[in-house]
Amino acid sequence: MSGCAARRYVAAALSRCRARGLPLWEPSPVRGLRPLGAGGAAAVPLLLPPKRHLSSRNRPEGKVLETVGVFEAPKQHGKYETGQLFLHSVFGYRGIVLFPWQARLYDRDVASPVAEKSENAAGHGSKEVKGKTHTYYQVLIDARDCPHISQRSQTEAVTFLANHDDSRALYAIPGLDYVSHEDILPYSSTDQVPIQHELFERFLMYDQTKVPPFVARDTLCAWQEKNHPWLELSDVHRETTENIRVTVIPFYMGMREAQNSHVYWWRYCIRLENLDSEVVQLRERHWRIFSLSGTLETVRGRGVVGREPVLSKEQPAFQYSSHVSLQASSGHMWGTFRFERPDGSHFDVRIPPFSLESNKDEKTPPLRPSLVEQTEC
Repeated sequence: MSGCAARRYVAAALSRCRARGLPLWEPSPVRGLRPLGAGGAAAVPLLLPPKRHLSSRNRPEGKVLETVGVFEAPKQHGKYETGQLFLHSVFGYRGIVLFPWQARLYDRDVASPVAEKSENAAGHGSKEVKGKTHTYYQVLIDARDCPHISQRSQTEAVTFLANHDDSRALYAIPGLDYVSHEDILPYSSTDQVPIQHELFERFLMYDQTKVPPFVARDTLCAWQEKNHPWLELSDVHRETTENIRVTVIPFYMGMREAQNSHVYWWRYCIRLENLDSEVVQLRERHWRIFSLSGTLETVRGRGVVGREPVLSKEQPAFQYSSHVSLQASSGHMWGTFRFERPDGSHFDVRIPPFSLESNKDEKTPPLRPSLVEQTEC
């Protein structure tokens, strides 16, 4: 990426962050953008308002900005390494990369023009889409930013099954997320502990001879190897209707025995993103769940996870996770979200159909030492 292109990219990203009302970050009005390094990459100071000065009436009089890092040019090729600091381009939180995943992205917005419609086992017509390899990252979210994003993105979305007799018990790891390569805005920092998270110093250590200067500890490598089956991200499904893009990522969590039968569990993460300037609000969900056992279930309800999020130009995205269980080793899910426009009219947005597949090898219970705070859902 040339210096001019990198400067335009970072400036545009910062402009989007400001437009979406992200409270944490502002570019420097004094230094602005400057070239960095022989490659012509662009950098901009990354500034954080740590506190507001309050008047006697408890209203903000102004704010003091503190530099916390320097933006780097986003990578157009290759992947980010363990220890890369970043700002999420959509939700605005600070994070750090733990390790990458290679996923297969099935994007129905760019389906082949010669693709034909087919009927799957559940009788749902959909485009034939070929997957392409896409990089996602397992990341830690800075705990200081969680309160600012909790209304737009769950910060305890990564869950796993308990390994005791209660087959329905789920646990969550706070501040763990999956981030697509294009959502990473990389930056660097001289702070040896730039991210506040209980797992940061247990998973990573500072090494000034490395780039980035945060490297994996043995505990992170062991945790990744042990928990690879239930953390693994393999397929991503995406489709846009009426300028509302729905992205679905399913995760197989494992099988448990309940009442003399096998129950298979999946977690699925859904991101809703408004690509238009018109304000819309999610009102209803309509799911169809087909099981290999031959059952077809219909689920209708208000909103999602107890919310009816508004998607606007300032805050265009909402992300959440939920769970589904089947008494069969595989199945399919699809459906629609009903949105409401400001004039009261409604329209349906398609949820791209996705498979629920179980792993052939049975999972071992997740590693749950003192590394992870256990929070029962």
